[in-house]
Amino acid sequence: MNFTIQNVLIPVTDSYTTTNIQVVNGKIAAIATNLDVIGQAIDGTNKLLLPGFFNAHTHSSEMWLRGMVSMYPLELWLAELYDFAPLDVEKVYLSALGTAAETLLSGGTSVVDHLVLIPGQELETIATAVRAYKEVGIRAFIAPLIQDESLIAGMPSGGSQPRQESYFRSTGETLAIIEEAVQQFHCPEGGVNILVAPTGIQLCTDALFTGCIELSNRYNLCRHSHLLETKAQEKLAQEKYGCTAVAHLEEIGYLSDRTSLAHCVWLTDNDINILARTKSTVVHNPLSNLRLGSGIAPVLKYLQAGVNVTFGCDGASSNDSQDLLEAIKIGSILHNITDFDYQNWITPRKAIEMAALGGATGLNIANQLGSLEVGKAADLVMYDLTNLSLLPRTDPIGLLVLGRTTNAVHSAWVKGREIVSNGQLTTLNVDELKQELFQRSQWENKGQSPNAKKIEPHYRKVMDLSN
Repeated sequence: MNFTIQNVLIPVTDSYTTTNIQVVNGKIAAIATNLDVIGQAIDGTNKLLLPGFFNAHTHSSEMWLRGMVSMYPLELWLAELYDFAPLDVEKVYLSALGTAAETLLSGGTSVVDHLVLIPGQELETIATAVRAYKEVGIRAFIAPLIQDESLIAGMPSGGSQPRQESYFRSTGETLAIIEEAVQQFHCPEGGVNILVAPTGIQLCTDALFTGCIELSNRYNLCRHSHLLETKAQEKLAQEKYGCTAVAHLEEIGYLSDRTSLAHCVWLTDNDINILARTKSTVVHNPLSNLRLGSGIAPVLKYLQAGVNVTFGCDGASSNDSQDLLEAIKIGSILHNITDFDYQNWITPRKAIEMAALGGATGLNIANQLGSLEVGKAADLVMYDLTNLSLLPRTDPIGLLVLGRTTNAVHSAWVKGREIVSNGQLTTLNVDELKQELFQRSQWENKGQSPNAKKIEPHYRKVMDLSN
């Protein structure tokens, strides 16, 4: 659809301007005052237009455990997740719909879903998420979460003899599933991208990483992974490689300008230099890092070193939300306590640049998305500046980032297609989705996880915690 947004506020260098924007065939065709109307005329009066943000790391199916998983560090939290995670394709579908809806209504037009796969139904799981995201119309980057080592391998041994448990699926079988998923579903022109996405060094062999590199090179795919989310993972990397995880990933060739890495909390200064040199992207997930006690990623150091950084919500049982504006706010102001030099702090304008252009850069599509420029795809979000949470009138972007913005997204477009209109999704009946989510769940509080109980003594020992 072609349309012209009239009299809308957009940011320019250090200020704002009121202008018109023409969208033709899904791309921004012109930005200027007094443009002729092409297609539908859309009133932008008292509204702010920004490029769509990226929810650059999440796990959609965790929605079914939001608010319920214990207050644990990641390693024990994962054990509980393994015990209680729902293994139901219909729930995968509904939670992908919910993730897309919450992302769109908080400023995001793209989502990177590090998708948990149902054992034995891996391709069906991916197909289900693809179907959900295509129905909603959000731009989807589906990164099937894969590993080839068992949960216990993700813990440092602490000098004791490591327990060996074989994983139920071989490395070769896992890589074959991903290749088949690429052949069936990878369609960037249609808004669906498949990424190679080993979960991280803690649960993946080098064979899995190198197999993913080969697939990435053969099919021109982006790469995704968790990296050094916890102190335990830092210890584990030293045990496995005798060097940092970042140094090892560089050695085997996983890092590149197509690689995005979630968390990156426990990195050395040399690690930071490696990320800058390889043009890898850090996806900052501040809320899950706080929720799981993982630590505060040194994001200001990353930015000063020239590392590209963007934001993610992470999964909805480690956050426990998909409110992208909330993640951007916390991910910005959290770092004011890590550096007393206020000139290094993240300003609201820098934050939205990280959320939009930073996300596009991490997926190697900054030439197509992430800023309001002629020729770029019309992935756009328009905010209602008369919304109570954005009043009284001061700095619109400051209000958006630093406030507690609620229900302020007026319209959103992906590839020029209107997905949100007047604050309502046009492609999804949210009331019906809410009813489905309600009917398929119940008020409950799970008991203690058997897996967490089993590994907790070892975790406390290797992390030097008293019993």
